[in-house]
Amino acid sequence: MDRQSEQDLIHAALAGDRSAAAGLIQAHQASLYAFMLRRCGRPEMAEDVVQEAFVRALTNLHRFDTRFRFSTWLFTIAKRLHCNIVQKHAPAFDSDLVAFSADDASATQFDVDLGEERSQTRSDLDEALARLPEVQREVVVLFHQCDWPIARIAEHFLMPSGTVKSHLHRGRRKLRVALEAVRADRAALRSAQSHTHSEHRVDRGVADEA
Repeated sequence: MDRQSEQDLIHAALAGDRSAAAGLIQAHQASLYAFMLRRCGRPEMAEDVVQEAFVRALTNLHRFDTRFRFSTWLFTIAKRLHCNIVQKHAPAFDSDLVAFSADDASATQFDVDLGEERSQTRSDLDEALARLPEVQREVVVLFHQCDWPIARIAEHFLMPSGTVKSHLHRGRRKLRVALEAVRADRAALRSAQSHTHSEHRVDRGVADEA
């Protein structure tokens, strides 16, 4: 939706046009839900936050600053709502998922089927993203998963575009390092479990012979 169309819907919604309010919801619901799902990792929580964010945004639409995009304001409201939920029910694992190219997220296991491989890759990315600083994590998710341009992310965070690019560059670099560390930790854990299992089988064999 272009900015003028968005402004027209906002003015109509302020005048009491319910179809205009519905249009704002329809235009941003999917992207907001996707963002919140990757932020919290819980579908039910993401749905609740999205619903409440729209209620608050439409209720306070008269306070909206038209210098900004409605989506930026809406995402900020949702983010604050989620932070409040996390603070009330801490500790909560903040889970962000982001899709990358096959080169960045290729699996090295050849003894599992494709579905298991993708599931493991997704889990690894989940854990790796959780290790990033919050701002870098959100910039990476907004850019790669939500397809936000740099200018829009800058508007969202109220920071210069150059700073956003820096966060994106550092975030991607740290994510690759974190992803390697996650996989190394998983490999070490499997090796230790395998070693323990082997020892257990040897001990049982000795006991059976005795």
